[in-house]
Amino acid sequence: MDGYINLLKPPGMTSSDAVVRVRKMLPRGTRIGHGGTLDPDAAGVLPLLIGRGTRLFDYLIDKQKVYLAELRLGVTTDTQDASGAVVSVRPVIAGEAQLRAAIWRFVGDIDQSPPAYSAIQQNGRRMYELARAGLAQPLPPRRVRVDAIEYVDSPCPGAHRLRVYCGKGVYIRTLASDLGDAVGDGAHLAFLLRQSAGWFDISDARTLEELSAMGDLSGA
Repeated sequence: MDGYINLLKPPGMTSSDAVVRVRKMLPRGTRIGHGGTLDPDAAGVLPLLIGRGTRLFDYLIDKQKVYLAELRLGVTTDTQDASGAVVSVRPVIAGEAQLRAAIWRFVGDIDQSPPAYSAIQQNGRRMYELARAGLAQPLPPRRVRVDAIEYVDSPCPGAHRLRVYCGKGVYIRTLASDLGDAVGDGAHLAFLLRQSAGWFDISDARTLEELSAMGDLSGA
């Protein structure tokens, strides 16, 4: 079996766990992998490449990604998202105008420091493993590309939603944290939804429940 599946990953599940769930629906021995890891807390498009479809990764996926991100001002965490331990709490002073004014600094080719809690390897171990053991060392900034950031709305005081268009390697939770620092309040990523990854769009993504209801996925 060769091809791809456009999975709508739910929050609370790792990308690897999602692959395991779908692998059980496929014929025994079928090769499958995911394209573009989503953090456990994040939801949205997770492309799954099957069989010889894995050879098409660069062509199908390694292109622009679009995210809907909600950041919360005034609270920072050690993981830069809602799953982490709270590091600081500050009064929220900045509003929409201050955020809009700060966004331009993070558009274009920017240097971004990878978060301590990430899957990047350092000395042969994953950064998140070292961070949990208190052994992680800061990594040098990496050059990444953010094509555009659109201000969407503010669902409640201190919360702001942004739509981010970017290339590979951009950590949206780090972007949220850096934006919070730029306006002086600090921030963490409260929620993240990937709306597209290359050719894969959320409009035609399928949930695990929908895939399971289909039974035999050889024709998916």
